[in-house]
Amino acid sequence: MTIQQVFARQRGSEAVGGGPVATASTAQDTGLLLLRVVFGLIMAAHGAQKLFGWFGGGGVDGTAQFFKASGYPAAKFLAVVAGLIETGGGVAIVLGLLTPLAAAALLGDMVNAAGIKWGGFFAPQGLEYELLLACLAGVVALTGPGRFAVDRSLPVLREHRIGYGGIAVLLGLVAAAVFLIIRR
Repeated sequence: MTIQQVFARQRGSEAVGGGPVATASTAQDTGLLLLRVVFGLIMAAHGAQKLFGWFGGGGVDGTAQFFKASGYPAAKFLAVVAGLIETGGGVAIVLGLLTPLAAAALLGDMVNAAGIKWGGFFAPQGLEYELLLACLAGVVALTGPGRFAVDRSLPVLREHRIGYGGIAVLLGLVAAAVFLIIRR
């Protein structure tokens, strides 16, 4: 087998054992879709807890009380903002819609949440869960949504560029820092 045949096989242009070869690209795109759906639904559910009190959440008023106790000014406004970021960002991540922007928002939100829980690592009092969610947002920002995403139909986002992901990560971290600074 020549080197060209090996690369052709890896790209899926040859059949093996009577069926098409699953390409690395297809496997990666499918993995990214699974990651986006699970991560996005988790984030959207957290947002629904904050906005509507669903899934045992406190709704806007309960979230505002938590934010106020955590030292945030304008706690009710920030409760709505956090709920919208998590719900809208989660749905956008599931769809692969404006992925760098959605990932930046969720990254900032989760870094901020980790900052509130600073002091221990392991759940339930620690920040391991928030850190994992922040990491997932960073992964999606840097890798892009994959082929199975609405972004593929948007001319500017059709091809993911690492620069978009890098800017998204930077934007998310700056936003988190601003909100952590305004805490009393």
